[in-house]
Amino acid sequence: MDLILWRHAEAHDHPDLLAGRPGDALDLARRLTPRGEKQAARMAAWLDRQLPNGARIWSSPAVRCEQTALALGRKFKLRDELAPEGDPLALLELVQWPSGKSPVLVVGHQPTLGRVVARLLGLTEEDCSVKKGAVWWLRHRERGSTGQTVVVTVQTPELI
Repeated sequence: MDLILWRHAEAHDHPDLLAGRPGDALDLARRLTPRGEKQAARMAAWLDRQLPNGARIWSSPAVRCEQTALALGRKFKLRDELAPEGDPLALLELVQWPSGKSPVLVVGHQPTLGRVVARLLGLTEEDCSVKKGAVWWLRHRERGSTGQTVVVTVQTPELI
């Protein structure tokens, strides 16, 4: 199974967000900056060449994630489990890791995506940060009777 984690591209800060919390209405309404739109387009062009047609695509309901996913030009579903400060275990359950049959692309947030990467690679949660607009492509494979998680690639929009 392939799990592709795509952090939303650069978004505007909301001046009132200091009083709010991640996941509240002000946070969910934040939009991509012009730079973020370019990051999303660049990464989407690369992903479109790599992703098989049957890949399932899910996004956080936050506007910045939806805009990032829209850049890919493929159908996707919004999922509340992927909202800011989401539970890494809920994300893994949603994508049916590691037994799912199709590749899954998830557009989401830090720290959740970093916590998923850390969990799958056996790192501590603080050890992994996913840069805005970046993709981590992970693969589960069986070696004998043991399951392994392999890092296929890590891409940032600036390096594509």
